[in-house]
Amino acid sequence: METLTAAILPQTIRKRPANSHKGTYGRVVLIGGNDNFGGAIIMASAAAIYSGAGLVTTVTAQSNQTSLHDRVPEAMFADITDTNLMASLITAADTVVIGPGLGTTDHSRTVLITAFKNICPDQRVVIDGSAITLIATDQVTLPKAHLIFTPHQMEWQRLSGIAIADQTPDRNRQIVDRLPGIVVLKSHHTEIYTATGSYRNPLGTPAQATGGMGDTLAGMVGGFVAQFADESQAVLAAVYTHSAIAEELATTQYVVLPHQIITEIPRFMKTHSEK
Repeated sequence: METLTAAILPQTIRKRPANSHKGTYGRVVLIGGNDNFGGAIIMASAAAIYSGAGLVTTVTAQSNQTSLHDRVPEAMFADITDTNLMASLITAADTVVIGPGLGTTDHSRTVLITAFKNICPDQRVVIDGSAITLIATDQVTLPKAHLIFTPHQMEWQRLSGIAIADQTPDRNRQIVDRLPGIVVLKSHHTEIYTATGSYRNPLGTPAQATGGMGDTLAGMVGGFVAQFADESQAVLAAVYTHSAIAEELATTQYVVLPHQIITEIPRFMKTHSEK
């Protein structure tokens, strides 16, 4: 397993050309956030925007609209119960992030199935949180697309059948090779499995052990893959950026909160786009 280094950053994060516009950096649709877990999709949406995604639409429960616009005014809103609107938004997107705060109710499953039916093969799809659980427990059929799974260890146990204590790189790789996509296995030292390699992120701090950290990473992955051409490099760079910012903050903080990482993303990317 290869150790991820800061070299991935300048290889991926490029200086923006003068004649670029919002359409240059991808259309991202994020789907999730039921009445009880609105914070998850709001953090994921903010992370996608702060990572540089050009146009972001958040499909979530109506109860989250005010909070979304207050926290992330750059994000457009769509009601998650309007399946026709959701379908049209997905069709027009470059990247879809689904799962943060989605829940595992019958309605959540319907949303997931509807979303998957409208995804096109050339799209990049980040599958996180509740969506992974629904796929594992309800046997939801995966769409044909560029899939990126971002499970934590318990979600990976459900999806892979490998108990947390037995999640070794070799065993993980065997299951990844049966899945149609990249796997970002979130842990203290996150592991990333692409079609051509396996990587271990050496960064990570216990200061990150707080709710919303994974939602933030999923949004960052969505933002990175929407704007950078090399999908695998974009995923690796997003993972490294997430932990590197956290480690910087942890030098002076006992706890690092997800929204603090989000706020620092543009500065961090600016620094590493010019090296």
